[in-house]
Amino acid sequence: MKIFKIATYNVNSIRSRLHIVIPWLRENRPDILCMQETKVSDAEFPVSPFGEIGYQIVFRGDKRYNGIATASLKKPTSVSFGLDDDPADEDRLIRVVFPGITVLNSYVPQGRDRESEHFFYKLEWFKRFKNLLEKSYSKKAPILWCGDLNVAPEPIDVHDPKRLLGHVCFNPDVWNAFADVKSWGLSDLFRKFYPDASGHYTFFDYRVRDSVAKGLGWRIDHILTTPSLTEKSIRCSIDMKPRLAEKPSDHTILTAEFKID
Repeated sequence: MKIFKIATYNVNSIRSRLHIVIPWLRENRPDILCMQETKVSDAEFPVSPFGEIGYQIVFRGDKRYNGIATASLKKPTSVSFGLDDDPADEDRLIRVVFPGITVLNSYVPQGRDRESEHFFYKLEWFKRFKNLLEKSYSKKAPILWCGDLNVAPEPIDVHDPKRLLGHVCFNPDVWNAFADVKSWGLSDLFRKFYPDASGHYTFFDYRVRDSVAKGLGWRIDHILTTPSLTEKSIRCSIDMKPRLAEKPSDHTILTAEFKID
């Protein structure tokens, strides 16, 4: 029996966060680290620091926006990008296959404003992602979906649900869109271990003064799994150290562990 560890982290610029990412990988040695909002073109992605500590790295991105990367101790058997229906989304989703697990690393659109085209694009993105699941995958297979999904699914996932209700990441439309994807056969792994606990957040806005110290956060980064992986999970937790580091991302790292044969 082996312990398999995977983590997800919105780095908010990989080049600005290498001082956190590389030491964290050295110390924790997850099998896989999924990163979002890398904000770097493929030609300028910092590959060498990962290789120097024994990690493979696959990525897709642009120098200003979006961008995703998946680092792994073992070389993937298959890598693909996007939702298969529009090349413009290739910097929002990496689909990586390893022996015994498929990992879908995504950076879901934030939405900007509920009346804008960006929000409708976000809702449509969830629909298109579910279509991809239905077309290309089986819920009986070991599949893990993770990343910055830009949805706080329950009132306990935000620090002030009354005031924040209506935000593009916390409203009935996005809840329903997220729930529809989950209905395909995915479980929120963090809630398996902390079903009713409030105050557990992965995002603390830079613009809010002392947001971490005051607990003014959101849980918008997630790890979801199909039943075969959910049953094997033994832990899912939020590591606050990266958010407390010098020059941090506004997100922190979410990890999950599984007992794998």
